[in-house]
Amino acid sequence: MAWVPSHIEECEPIDVDAAIAATIAQDQEWMATSAYDGPHAEAVRRSLLVLRYLSHEVTGGLVAAPTMSLPEDFGGERNWDYRYCWLRDAALTLEALLVAGYSGKAAAWRDWLLRAVAGDPSAMQIMYRLDAGHDLPERELDHLPGYRDSRPVHLGNGAVDQRQIDVLGEVMVALEMSREQGMTGNPDSLALQGALVDDLAGHWREPDHGIWEIRAELRHFTQSRVMVWAAMDRAITAHEKHGMPGDVQNWRRVREQVRELIETEGFDEERGCYTQHDATSEVDASLLLLPTVGYCEATDERFVGTVRAIEEDLLRDGLVLRYRTESGVDGLSGDEHPFFLCCFWLVSAYARMGRVDDAERYPAWLLSLSNDVGLMAEEVDHEGTFYGNFPQAFSHLGLIRAAYDLQEAQRRR
Repeated sequence: MAWVPSHIEECEPIDVDAAIAATIAQDQEWMATSAYDGPHAEAVRRSLLVLRYLSHEVTGGLVAAPTMSLPEDFGGERNWDYRYCWLRDAALTLEALLVAGYSGKAAAWRDWLLRAVAGDPSAMQIMYRLDAGHDLPERELDHLPGYRDSRPVHLGNGAVDQRQIDVLGEVMVALEMSREQGMTGNPDSLALQGALVDDLAGHWREPDHGIWEIRAELRHFTQSRVMVWAAMDRAITAHEKHGMPGDVQNWRRVREQVRELIETEGFDEERGCYTQHDATSEVDASLLLLPTVGYCEATDERFVGTVRAIEEDLLRDGLVLRYRTESGVDGLSGDEHPFFLCCFWLVSAYARMGRVDDAERYPAWLLSLSNDVGLMAEEVDHEGTFYGNFPQAFSHLGLIRAAYDLQEAQRRR
C-alpha cells in the first residue's frame, strides 16, 4: 500500500516480502538491547516495540497514540486527537525505555525538547507536533459520524492551551534519569531546564487543569503539586551534580513550601489518604505515583491509606478508574472506563509496598484483556472491550514499569 499526492506519479511497488524481512531483522536487533527476563517478558518486549513505533525516527518526537477521536464513551463526547507529543506522555515513555536499557533514545528526545521549547520558558506548551511545531488547534469535523456515532469528531487538541503544572516535573524526572544512565551533558539543555524551573517557581501556586486535562474549573490538584516538588527536587540534584544554572536556594524553598501544602491541603485526615485536590475528599489514581517520583515511601502510612481509598472508590469490576466522573470534576458529560495505565500503576504500588502476591496476580488478568497481538488501547472493561485511542503509549509504558517493579519486589522477597 502506498500514498502520494495527486499531482505526483505513483511510486513503484515495494518488494513486500523483503520489506517485512528487513523490518523483522531491525526489530530483533533493536530488541537485543533489552536483557529483561522477568515476569511477563513477552508482553514487555511487545510493549517496548510499541513505544519504538510511536517514536519518530527522524525528529525524536513521541506520540501518545497514532489515532484520533476513538471514543472513551461510545456515543458520547469524550473523543480526542492523540497524534501529538505530550511532554508528560513522552517523558513517561522515555522513563520506561530507560528502565529497559534504551538510553540512546534519551539524547534524541532531549534534542527534540530543545527545539520544541526554545524561546520564552513561560510560553512552554504541554504538547507539540511530531516535528516540534506549536500549531495544533482543535476543531470539530461535523460531517463525520464518529466511531459508533460518537460525536463530535475532534481534529487537533484544545488541551494545548491548558495550564498543567505537573508537566515540567515529569520532564525533569526523565532527564535526571537519563543523566544517571550516562547521557552526556548539554549546556543549552541545562540552561533551558534551569530557566523552566525558575519560571515554574514563580507561578506554581496557581490552580491548573491537572494530569487528566479537565475541561472545567481549575483546581489545586495534589498530583500537580507533587510534580512541582519533583521538578524542584531534580533541579537541585542537577545543580549539585551537573552545574545546572538557576536560583537553587529558591528551588529549595519552593520544595519545602509545596510539601507543606500537600500535607495540609491535599490530605484527608479523616479518611487517612491523599486527595485529588484541595477542595475534595475524592481520590485520584494519579496519587499512585507518589513513591515512583520519590515523594514518599510506598510503606508510608499516608500512602498505604491512599491505596486503600483508591481500592474502595476507583475499582470497577476489579479495574482502576482515573477518578469518579460523577464528582463532576472534569466538566464533561457521560462516563468513562477503567484505564489500563492506572491498573498498571496499582501493580507498581503493590510491588513497592511489599504486597508481592497481589502484584503477581493482577498483571496476568490485565494482559488477558489485550488484543490478539498484545496491543492495548487507552481504556478497557472487564470483558476486554477497548475504548479510547489505540494503541496507547500510556498503557504499554505502564506495563513495562510495572513488570520491572514486580521483578525488583520478587528479588527483594
